[in-house]
Parts: sequence; C-alpha cells; structure tokens
Amino acid sequence: MVAEARGHALAARAAAWYSALSPRRREIVQDSALALGLAVLNLCSVLLYQSQLHPAWLAMFLVTVQCLPLAFRRINPVLALVCSGLPRNVYDHLQFPYAPLPLATAICIATVADRSRPWLRWLTVAGVLIGGAYSQAQPGHPQPYSAAVQLFIFGTAWTIGILNRKRRQYIATVAQRAERAEAELDAVAAQAASAAVTERVRIARELHDVVAHHVSLMAVQAEATGALLPDRPEAAAKSADLIASTARQAMGELRRLLGVLRGPSASAGKDLSERPGLTPAASLSRLDEVLDAVRAAGLPVTLMVDGDPGAVPAGIDLTAYRIVQEALTNTLRHAPGSQACVRISYSGGALTVRVSGSGQPDGDGRASGAAGGAGVGPGYGLAGIAERVASCGGSLTVGPDPAGGFAVTARLPVR
Repeated sequence: MVAEARGHALAARAAAWYSALSPRRREIVQDSALALGLAVLNLCSVLLYQSQLHPAWLAMFLVTVQCLPLAFRRINPVLALVCSGLPRNVYDHLQFPYAPLPLATAICIATVADRSRPWLRWLTVAGVLIGGAYSQAQPGHPQPYSAAVQLFIFGTAWTIGILNRKRRQYIATVAQRAERAEAELDAVAAQAASAAVTERVRIARELHDVVAHHVSLMAVQAEATGALLPDRPEAAAKSADLIASTARQAMGELRRLLGVLRGPSASAGKDLSERPGLTPAASLSRLDEVLDAVRAAGLPVTLMVDGDPGAVPAGIDLTAYRIVQEALTNTLRHAPGSQACVRISYSGGALTVRVSGSGQPDGDGRASGAAGGAGVGPGYGLAGIAERVASCGGSLTVGPDPAGGFAVTARLPVR
C-alpha cells in the first residue's frame, strides 16, 4: 500500500511537471522518450545475436545511437536525419548482420517532409537516395527484396510527413478563417451597438422636440386661460380648446414614434382596423401646423420661402422642421410678447433655415428670442439642434440678430 501510494504521488508530480512545460519543451520531452524507447527496442533486437556480431559492443552502440537523434528531430529535422542515417550506414558498411528496421531514420525522414522548407526537402530526398543506394550495395543485402523494403519504409514515411504537413496547414487556415469570422462578428456587433446608440440619440431628440414644443404651447395657453378667467370666459374657453387640440397633436406624434419603435411585430395577428393609426411624418409640408399653433398661443410669426424646394431628402426635411419648431418654442417660452420670422431658402444645393425673434432681455438680463432660451436652464434645445445639423453635415450659427433679438441659422446640404 505504501509503495502504491508513493507510485501515485510520483505520477502526480510527473504529470504536474509535464503540464507546467511550454509546448516546445513538451515536444522535446516526447521526442526524447521516443528516442530512448526505440533505442532500447533496437538494442534488444540484436542482443540475442551478439555472439555473431564482431565486435558486439560496436554493433550494439551503432543501433543505439542511430535512435538518439530523434530527441531533437523537431528542432533541426535535417541534422537529426544525418545523425541517424550515418550510424546506420556505418553498421551496413561493417557488414553486421541482423540489422533492425530503420525506424529512427524513417521517422526523421517524415519529420523533414513535415517541417522543412521545400529546397531542404528535395535535397534530403537526394541524400536519402544516395545513402540508401550505398547501403544496399554492401554485401549481405538480398536484392531486390532488401531495396524494395527500404523503399517502401522510406516512401511511406515521406508520404506520412507530407500528409501531416498538409493537415497542419489546413488546420492553420481554418483557425485563421475562424479568427477572421470572429473579428467580423465583433465588428458587426460594434457597428450594431453604435447604430443602437445613434438611434437612441435620434429618438431622444424626436421625443424632446415633440414634448417640449407641445407642452410649452399648453403651458402658455394654460397661463392665458388663468388670466382670462373669470372676466372673459369665451376667450378662456377658446384657450382651453387650444390646449386640448395641442395635447391631441402631441399624443398623435408620440403614437407615431412609438409605432415606429414597436415595428410590425407589435401589430402581428391584428386586423388593419384594430391597428393604431399613425400620423404623417413631420416635414416642412406640415410647417403651417406649427405656425398656426404658436400664433394661437400669442406669438406672431411670418414665413418667407425663397427658391424652388425641389427634391429634399427626408432626413434634411425633418431636421429643418424640427429646427423651426424648437426655435419658435424657445421664443414663445422665453420671449413672450415678441415677434418671430421664419425664412426658408433653397439655393446653391443647400436648404437654409433662419428663425429670428425680436425678444428683449429677460428678467435675469439674458437675451431672449429664437435662440435665447435654448441655452437657458437644463434643457437640450440648442444641443439638439446642433446635433441634428451636424448629423446632416451642415453648419449652425446662433447669435444676435442685427434687427434685435437672436437668430438661429442652419445651412443643410441637400445633395
């Protein structure tokens, strides 16, 4: 029991030592074990015939040392083949009988075919043919039997080496393809993540513009309703109706955004009559709705359009619409009692949107108007406009208007 326990402990230590080795050193250990095992096999094969070997020690030495170069066959295959083949040729030259099979030399030939460069492989073939012919020319080799056996052994070893080389190349090619495929998947995943972030930013801008605009209008009308009651109930009722209309518009646009986000899967299995209706997408063609809403809220607005609209990309059209909407909302919120002017120009392959307001400095001494409120407080109005313009490759200018107040000017390329 004690001996068995010691044996298990020794085996465990050897396994741990082997596992800790690098791949290259593991190859050396494997080849060294192969060299020693084959050397013992060769020695045993001639040991029974030592009485017929003169001198016996030299014969046993030669059959032993021809196996030892296997220990470094994967480090230097050609040198291992030379060091293995020379003792074999000396054995045949001295005409020792009972020569063992040249397994060590065959293994070295297979290693050369597997791991050497093309010119070294062909040089090795020539050297093996010359050495084999010299060995077979020595007395004691029955021909053609002996030559055929040698040719079969070495030819098989060469074929095995070539096949193993092709297998390793194929495995390396498959591994490279797998790495490229994994890299492509990572790139696609990164692009998808980037697209998701971009889409979240776009949706956030849309929601901000929709909610900020309509809620601002409702807030202004709610204040007006409170001021009109109880002296002017009819005007207050009209203002309340405007609040309700604005709320319905806001809900319609929010429903459209949510419908786009949900996609067709949300409506799967439903009749067309049961699916929620979607409002038309926001565009400059619906700009009158925004102007009417802010006019009803008490902000006089004039609209001027220059040039022929032509074909405007949907993204540019939506951006221009949101810029006008956000700028007018800021003017209404931060410069009550002022006037606004919207100018849209189509020329030079670009769409130019300019929204100016005649606001005066507010109570804190900050300038109000088309852009004044965009940078006040924690809102994202001006930042949203800047992001939209940048995403279209356009330019944005925000600053004082020569006629008074502030102006927002965005130039968006349409082609």
